Amino acid sequence: MTTQTTQPPEVAVTFLPGGASAGSNLLHPGKWRLFALLARDLRVLRRDLFSFLMRSATQPLLFVFVFAYVLPKTQSAGGASPSPGGIGFSTILVPGMVASAVMLQGIMAVSTPLVMELSYTREIEDRVLAPIPLWLLAASKIVAGAIQGCVAGLVVLPCVILVHAPGQAPHISYAHWPLAVLVLVLASLLMAGLGLLFGTVVEPRKLSLLFTVMMVPITMLGCVYYPWASLARVGWLQWLVLINPLVYVSEGLRAAFVPHVPHLPVWAFMGVLTLGTVLVCGIASWTLQRRLTD
Repeated sequence: MTTQTTQPPEVAVTFLPGGASAGSNLLHPGKWRLFALLARDLRVLRRDLFSFLMRSATQPLLFVFVFAYVLPKTQSAGGASPSPGGIGFSTILVPGMVASAVMLQGIMAVSTPLVMELSYTREIEDRVLAPIPLWLLAASKIVAGAIQGCVAGLVVLPCVILVHAPGQAPHISYAHWPLAVLVLVLASLLMAGLGLLFGTVVEPRKLSLLFTVMMVPITMLGCVYYPWASLARVGWLQWLVLINPLVYVSEGLRAAFVPHVPHLPVWAFMGVLTLGTVLVCGIASWTLQRRLTD
């Protein structure tokens, strides 16, 4: 009589950092891929932190210094002093400057490195060969750019609040801070999605030209230096600027920080920011996948 010994089936176990195994279903390698990609981008940001802070704060700080400090000091009004019961120019500037910083850093933080990776360094090929879906690579680019956009906005905020001439302090309310956080997050994701879209559809040698031609009109007509309601006297322009995404960011932050200033309805800027973020990020993800697979 022979005895037959049965061997237990082999179970493949993948060990993850920290000693956990994939068989435990507590941690799975796929759940760490996005964090690994983000960790790489944030490490690069940490090494370049000083120049990032300088890029974010220099232009808004100089603008506020001139219009909220120098002009009131050199002139009796200078266009910055509020009339009795009026609204000071520094109050108008706070949400606009934060919105402008979020836009510039959100777009450039994604588009500029991406163009380099796709054309010159070809660094992105290493991540394309990794066992990750391409949409996850696009998501990591957008999230990393959005983080930089949020940080830029938070860096600029105290600068534009603190720099002003005596008697020209902006009147800021923090009662609606949840709305401010929501607008800031949506705006950062939207601008990072635009950066990914520009980086994949614009030729490298034309990207700087695009920024030069496009950024100035977007900023000047983005309700950064004036509320949207003040354009009522120029009716055709008031409706034309609504195609500018920066308008909704500026008006959203204005509704959160200075709700006593006339602004777009909450449903209007929240609806556009939410829908625009979903559409732009989806299209940008598709264009990146198409660019990498062609």
